[in-house]
Order: sequence, then C-alpha cells, then structure tokens
Amino acid sequence: MSPLRFVPVRTLCFCHVVLSLCPFVGAANETGVEAADQTGRPTRPNIILVMPDDVGYGDYHGLGNPITRTPSVDAFKKQSLLLTEFHVSPTCAPTRAALLSGRHEFKNGVTHTIYERERMSLETYTLPEMLKSVGYTTGIFGKWHLGDEEAYRPESRGFDEVYTHGGGGIGQTYPGSCGDAPGNTNINPALWHNGTWEKTTGYCTDLFFDQAAKWMDGRRHEEQPFFTYISLNAAHSPYVLPEEYYQHYLGKPGVNEDIAKFFGMIENIDANFGTLMKKLDDWGIADNTLVIYLASDNGGTKGIHIFNADRRGSKGRPYQGGTRVPCFVRWPAGDIAADSHCDALTSVTDLFPTLVELTGASLPDKATDQVDGRSLMPLLKNPDADWPERTLVHHVGRWDKGKVEEWKFEKCAIQNSRFTLVNNRELFDLKADPGERNNVIKKYPEVVANLRASYEEWWDEMLPLLVNEDAVGPVINPMKELYWEQFGGGPDRDLLRRMNPHRLIPGKRKPAPKK
Repeated sequence: MSPLRFVPVRTLCFCHVVLSLCPFVGAANETGVEAADQTGRPTRPNIILVMPDDVGYGDYHGLGNPITRTPSVDAFKKQSLLLTEFHVSPTCAPTRAALLSGRHEFKNGVTHTIYERERMSLETYTLPEMLKSVGYTTGIFGKWHLGDEEAYRPESRGFDEVYTHGGGGIGQTYPGSCGDAPGNTNINPALWHNGTWEKTTGYCTDLFFDQAAKWMDGRRHEEQPFFTYISLNAAHSPYVLPEEYYQHYLGKPGVNEDIAKFFGMIENIDANFGTLMKKLDDWGIADNTLVIYLASDNGGTKGIHIFNADRRGSKGRPYQGGTRVPCFVRWPAGDIAADSHCDALTSVTDLFPTLVELTGASLPDKATDQVDGRSLMPLLKNPDADWPERTLVHHVGRWDKGKVEEWKFEKCAIQNSRFTLVNNRELFDLKADPGERNNVIKKYPEVVANLRASYEEWWDEMLPLLVNEDAVGPVINPMKELYWEQFGGGPDRDLLRRMNPHRLIPGKRKPAPKK
C-alpha cells in the first residue's frame, strides 16, 4: 500500500459518525440535489474555503506573531477547531492540486509552479466536480494556478462561477502557458470572469472577497448549497497594496518596507475575512455553513524574519517550516467544538475525502483509486479520536527538465507523527525537537529503514503519473492572447521572447511566434 493511501475512498457514504456529527444532512433526490428541511432550505451545509498565499504559521497574531494585526482570524480561532499539525506542499500550485484532488500533487502531474508542470492532469477528478455531483453550485475567486489553457482552466474543471487572474500571480509572465493579462497589477487588475476579461477598480483582495460575497448573496436564497473557494494571491509578492494597510508596520524592530507590506497584505486579508464572517451572520446562514480557513498554501516567506513559530525552514524547503500551516474549521450545526485544537498529523489531501463523506458523494469509477488522504470526520467530532499512524511525503520538485531521478532525494521529506526523514540524510524527532535542530539518524536505524521503504514505494507509484514532464507550452501565454483579442494590442519583441518556451530547450529550433 502507498504510504499516502491510508483510507481508500471508493464509495463513501454516511456512516454512524457522520450522522452523529451532521444532523442536518439529508438524502439526495433523483436529480442529485438533497432533500430540503421543513423550511425549504438545503440540508447540506454551504462550504467556504479561504486560502491565502505565502503566509506562514507564525504570521498570525493569535499564533504568536508579536507584530501583525489579525483580529478576525484570532476571533475565528476561538470559534473553530484548529488543526495544529496540518501539512500542505512546499509551494503553491502543488498545494492547490493536492487540495482539489485529495492526492499528492505529483500524482496530478504538478511538480513545479511554471513550465507546464503546474497544469493539473486532465484525468484528475476535482473537488468542485465531486460537489456538483451532489447538487452544489461552485465558485472560485482569486488564484487558480493549475493551467491557463482552455481545457485546464477552472471553468473546465468544475467551477460554475470564475473570477480569477492568470498564471501564478497577478502580472506574471513565464515561457509557455503560465501567465497573466499583460501589464497587470494588484491595484485595478484585469480579472478573468466567466470567460471574459473585466477591467476593475480596486485592490485585488478586496475585489475577490467582494465578488465572492456578491455571488453567495445571490445563491443563498436558492435551495442549492454553494461551495466558495476564495484562493487569494496575497500575500505573495509583488508587495503592492494600499498604503493604509502597511504604514503602521514601518519602523518596528526588524521590519523593512517589504516585510511591512507583507504584513499589510495579511492585515487586509484579515479585515476582508472578518467582513465575510459578519455577512454570514447577517444573512442568517452562519450556523449551517462550513468555513475552512486554510491559513496558507505553503510555509512562511517574508514573515519568518520576525517569527517562524519555532520551526525550521520556509516556503520551498522540505522542513516543517515549509509545509506546516494552521487550518481552522468551523461549523456550528455540525457540532465542531469551538476554541479547540487537534494535534493529529493531517494533510491538505484530507479535505477532499472529508467533503466526500460529509456530503454523501460517491466517486465515479475513474476516481476510486485517486484519493490518498483520509476523512477528517472522526477528528471534527472528537479531536482526541483514534487516528492511526500514517506517513506524508513532502517534495519541493522544481527539478530541471529531465532530472527527475537525480532529484529523488533532493528537497524531500517523509514523516510520520513523530519522525521526519529529510533529504534521506537527516532524521529529526519532532516530539523532542520540533525545530529540527538535532539529526538523530544514527540513533534510530529501524525508523530510518521503515521511512525509506515507504518513500521508495511512494516514488515507484508516483513516477508513471508525471504527465507534464515533457510538455511544451504555446509560444504565447493564452490568457494574454485572450486579453489582446478582447481589447486589442499585442506583444513586443521582448515579451515574445519571454513567452516562448522553445528558448528553454537546448538545440531546438525556435518557431516563429504568432504576431
């Protein structure tokens, strides 16, 4: 068995633990939409998942940061279950692939954030597709970063409402398909809305939250429950935002202008999140809305210079500081204990099977062996519930083209609830040494042997699924091309060169780009 496939998810249905946790869940009717309660409202919960970008465990005031202002998330912590040992991928597109599939990102072909290796395999059955199968309407607001060509875009992968930017960040340009609208910035960006570009006025995070709220306001009167995925580009660089959010951080000990702006972006996210939570109360739907605040898509970045929650590493590294992030879960009608925490080893791959079980969905045949994660339902009911031992693999990927085997043991880790084996050379006892300072590889040879064996099995299982390693993208970013088709204009010589993927292939003749 793969070290990551702990609970095979084939046809998950409501078992005793789900019924006890979820008294409001009803059965689906013939159309796939669940029966309503006596008030006519849907009995399945609405689901909101908020995920910032590049924010570390130590960047929230309520988790120890001495400088940041995050009153909304701090208040939400007191209303939620906090998963304290929750792990994501070391970088952004991989985490998004794992989240939306329930399996390790490499098995979706996502081994990088650019060069076509950010594209999620077209064979992957996605979270929004699963939720639509049981009657949900689905919306994404913010960052997609799993492919910009038509077949890969969110509107082709299960989302009904799409309000996003292109590439991995606003204004990005990379060779091949990964890139945003030309000249885009965080303030007054052009955004991709249901198949067309819209020129906006405002700051990107405000726009994403505002559009999500507008869309949810329209959906809440319907019998159909909604899934809202607010996947922000902030606080990823470039650090461009309104001055009022960061001026008060300037001059604090250790804070330069970039760190001040980074903290300002987090403060703006926090303010928007607080506004969203108030809207749920005002609308009268907070009780039966499951809200997941997944505090980042990878480990810390700029903020680690101030506080890193006593962990080693950061984004792009396989140490705990590169993968461990806080995840808060609130659902009053589901009897999730408020102001509680759970220290079990959990993963971003667990959210997919959790929502499968929670909603009573059945996976199609093509997806029965897809899911690596395990349902969190027992822990949501009882944070101290039995949680069998498991292993998680963290791998940064990002190897040069054709260098997969050479990177097998580079920038990687495999961990269980106590130990982590990093780069096949360092073993850390996380219970005694959470900061990963003391290499104890010589002290525990049996542990090392077991972790190495599990890693070898995972590696062999994963290799056939690396579908993007030899992919070559188009010579013009597709999102830029759509922008020029809509508004006119086109690339200059320098931009043509930057977009052309063939310049990255040694000895390959470069085709003439389209004008």
